[in-house]
Amino acid sequence: MIASTVAAGAIALAGLSAVPARADEFINVLTGGTSGVYYPLGVALAKIYGDGIPGARTQVQATKASVENLNLLQQGKGEIAFSLGDSVKMAAEGNAEAGFKAPLDKLRGIAAIYPNYIQIVASRESGIKTLADLKGKSLSVGAAKSGTELNARAIFAADGMTYEDLGKTEYLPFAESVELMKNRQLDATLQSAGLGVASLKDLATSVAINVVAVPKAVAEKLGAPYVAATIPANTYDGQADDTETVAVVNFLVTRSDVSDETAYQMTKLLFENLPAMTAAHNAATAIKIEDAVKGMPIPLHPGAERYYKEKGLL
Repeated sequence: MIASTVAAGAIALAGLSAVPARADEFINVLTGGTSGVYYPLGVALAKIYGDGIPGARTQVQATKASVENLNLLQQGKGEIAFSLGDSVKMAAEGNAEAGFKAPLDKLRGIAAIYPNYIQIVASRESGIKTLADLKGKSLSVGAAKSGTELNARAIFAADGMTYEDLGKTEYLPFAESVELMKNRQLDATLQSAGLGVASLKDLATSVAINVVAVPKAVAEKLGAPYVAATIPANTYDGQADDTETVAVVNFLVTRSDVSDETAYQMTKLLFENLPAMTAAHNAATAIKIEDAVKGMPIPLHPGAERYYKEKGLL
């Protein structure tokens, strides 16, 4: 009798554990530094997925952004990640110089989201107003082999410069770069992010700044996925005029072994909850479903593809 009761209990427990088929769904959202744009958007996305995908547990991981995120996805250490388009392209190609030892064959696209603007900001007292003015000065180009730093290298090359032209090159994340500038230990910082990034807003309230122009000719020389763009006047305190720069589109990326249903839900819930994303950071105002599959440098995940077919985009 006892044995049969125990057996019945075990069967009941087994039945209970089988009911929510997705109870063990875990979604790790790979973002960037906490003072950038990826992080607050990742926090919003994790909440959207936690609330909208039955049985899902979500986590937000702060990282060094694009390059690290893509390598972590390939290793199965994340389910969705933010990344710059040029980093995604180089990851698929296995560009060793960019930080990818071999082609990352498990990466699959979810959506093109918003553009990152290359924002070079110098202290006004440094006298830096143009790219040429950076020669002999100190500049932080982002964490080594991060998406930001890959952008920095590309822009310098397109303008006929190298890091050797600088007085000093620092490889620091956004917040640390800003702290050095506040302490007058650094002349300028290059940050690849959505407009109104928290780190530069913080800097501009403490130090008089110049936003350094990146001419349209540089964007034309770089070509896709780079485009000419403008940082509107008053994006940051003390920025009186519009400033030319280049932009590169960001993507949300997953991996091939994430289930079709989960990828479908991740895509669908993103576009059904854009107000929550915009509330997390204004950069999300540029996320538009009609642009979601434009310029995708890797294959779409079948789950995402299903959603776009339903919406008539494919």
